[in-house]
Amino acid sequence: MKDVIVIGGGVAGLIAARSCARIGLSVTVLEATGVPGGALGSHQVAGLTLDSGAESFAVRRNAVAEFIADLGLTDEVVAPNPAGAWLQLPDDRVPNGSVSVPLPKAGVLGIPGSPLADDVRRVIGWSGAWRAYADRLMPVMTIGREHSLGALVRKRMGRRVLERLVEPVTTGVYSSAADDLEIDVVAPGLNSALTVTGSLSGAVLSLRSAAPAGSNVAGLRGGMSRLVAALVADLRHFDVEIVTDAPVTGLHRAGTDDAPTWTVTHAPAARETGGPDEPALEPEPTLDARFVIIATPGAQALGLMADLSPAHAALVDLAWPQPTAIELATIVIDAPELDSHPRGTGVLVAAATPGVTAKALTHVTAKWEWLAEAAGPGCHVIRLSYGRVGQDSPTARLSDDELLALSLHDARTILGVDLDAAAVRGFARTVWGDALSPATVGAPERVKQVREVVAATSGLELTGAWLAGTGLASVIPDAVAAASRTRHDALGI
Repeated sequence: MKDVIVIGGGVAGLIAARSCARIGLSVTVLEATGVPGGALGSHQVAGLTLDSGAESFAVRRNAVAEFIADLGLTDEVVAPNPAGAWLQLPDDRVPNGSVSVPLPKAGVLGIPGSPLADDVRRVIGWSGAWRAYADRLMPVMTIGREHSLGALVRKRMGRRVLERLVEPVTTGVYSSAADDLEIDVVAPGLNSALTVTGSLSGAVLSLRSAAPAGSNVAGLRGGMSRLVAALVADLRHFDVEIVTDAPVTGLHRAGTDDAPTWTVTHAPAARETGGPDEPALEPEPTLDARFVIIATPGAQALGLMADLSPAHAALVDLAWPQPTAIELATIVIDAPELDSHPRGTGVLVAAATPGVTAKALTHVTAKWEWLAEAAGPGCHVIRLSYGRVGQDSPTARLSDDELLALSLHDARTILGVDLDAAAVRGFARTVWGDALSPATVGAPERVKQVREVVAATSGLELTGAWLAGTGLASVIPDAVAAASRTRHDALGI
């Protein structure tokens, strides 16, 4: 019998496993896919090792920096190009046309701190700017708190700010419309600052003045997947067993509340316990443990717990948002005309922008100097993102060739450069699906109910971005806390 079984080999699961193993607990990690790492995966495209998921982390908390230092990667942290992002918007002057403009810098999630600034007026026009400025003349809302980010922006600053500034940002970052996002999750402190300053623009300026100077994000030289590689190496050092291609099919609890035991059933899989030369062994389909930590995406976690009790089953029926599939299209292309970085580090696309299907484009070689050096002169990496909450996937039924053609079309429109299909060196597609957003309206209350039920289940812990919030800055503390509770129950420390 193992001390701990961690279900899910994404970043949260690997972090929890490491925290438990470092004090001597025996740990097995079960990962449904062929490679651990989850959203910090990588792939090879045209000879380059590229991130297939997240490519940066927020620096707003020290948790990430401390964790990276603990893995010995501090010297590999790099800042992105400060050029910033652009917006792709419908062109009011040209029927069925679109226009690219720089994203105003003095804002929070696109909400402007200075509505009459030149870079803001360039996006929303004089009429939109004056409407947004009227926010400073309105009485502050003193009864209750706003929940919907979209409702707050529309009420205080008007439709133009919402549709042309905020929506492109929220869709690009959270794949969700601003109306569906919980303010206290995506913009902590905004409600309180609004009450104090008396205006939304004042609240934005207050939050920005309190934020640390410099870039809001950072990355790792060589890609964020290096963090996963360091984690896996550490886990092997502590004799943690990582079993890949092992989707868990059943979770059963026995014993007493004071001394529970867990049986986990999974599909036959390849067991990776040692070096690359060690032969793969097919494990038994059932494992037993004293403790279980579930670190899978939300839908799978809720499904695994449903048979434990009526209280666990009831969690499935909470008002969860519809999971959204996001597809990434990565292109490596010879295009010296992109050396000038015509759209900064990337572009966020407003909904209903004519001629563009993608919701965002990242000019990866413009954003990260280390990758530009690895790619070489005139070679560029661009990545486009497809899929919005509440809409059918525009790419799910496309072949690879069709998706490449669509991606090149969108990239030409967004970047304003005639990219030649014959110059493409490599192409890859990655689908991230069935994720429950931790940022939608009502999410804090749903998460609270889940945590209360799990807290009453001895021997069981739950962690992951769908509970903690998007990004390593949220995931790392939550995973460490889940492991700490398991360590305390196991050893009393």
